[in-house]
Order: sequence, then C-alpha cells, then structure tokens
Amino acid sequence: MQNQINVEPWWAALFVWTIVNSVNVLQAVGFLSRIRTGNMAVNHFLGYILIALALPAALALVAFKNAHAGWLHWFGPAVYIVFIVFMVIVEYIRPVEFRSPERIEILVPYLVLFFGSILLMGLPMYRMNRGLWLVTVATTVLLLGSMIAAMRKGVG
Repeated sequence: MQNQINVEPWWAALFVWTIVNSVNVLQAVGFLSRIRTGNMAVNHFLGYILIALALPAALALVAFKNAHAGWLHWFGPAVYIVFIVFMVIVEYIRPVEFRSPERIEILVPYLVLFFGSILLMGLPMYRMNRGLWLVTVATTVLLLGSMIAAMRKGVG
C-alpha cells in the first residue's frame, strides 16, 4: 500500500480507515433494517459493534498522540470516542427517545458527534491514500442514501 504522505504510525491510520468504513456500512445496514422491520432492533444490536470499535479508535488516538501526529489525525478518533460515550448514555444506560418525537437538545449533539466523527476520521485519508479515501466516500454515500431512504419511509 503506497501512501501519498508519510503518516506515522501507518497502522493507526489504517485502524481509523477501517473504523470509519465499518461505521458507515453498519449504520447503512441499520437504516435499511428499519425500512424492512419498522423498528430499531437491528440498530440496537449493531450499536454494540460500534461500541467495540471505540477500542481500536482509542489505540489509534494514543498512537497518534505519542507520535506527535497532527491534530487532524487524532481528532477524529477522539470525537468518535466522545460520540460513543454519548450514545451509550442515551441509547443503553438511560435510554431516551429523542428521534420521534424529536428532542433537539439530544438529537443535535448526537448527529453532530456522529457525522463529525465520520468526517474527521475520513478526511485525513484524502492526503494519505486517494484510493482508500474513495472507498470512504463510497461507504459514506451508502450511509447517506440509506438514511434518506429510511427518512422517506418515516423510519429515519
């Protein structure tokens, strides 16, 4: 794998790339399952996988910080971890319905952290490896398309 700029450690960048694409695909599956089932059961299950992905995100974060990598490399995993903590609180520990009816005070930070983490984890790959970045673009389009489809069906 040839990188266009030198990022150390490279394995941490690959962890982050794997995380962001996994999140995109898992959430796309979750949105599509809502269309099929009309409920959040699959999303709830997939949430546990998203939680597990916080471990490699934390490892990448520590590795980037120890290597004194630029903020753009470590900030995405950091935001993802904050999102996971927030998600665990509002979805698992103290479940709160915030999608329907909308509770803006929860929904807005939830979406900002979620989509912010995706953007911040995917963005550095643009300069590191254009081919891997294009995969991230494709999985993000898949996520957004499935989200729009679920919203159109009233289960978004």
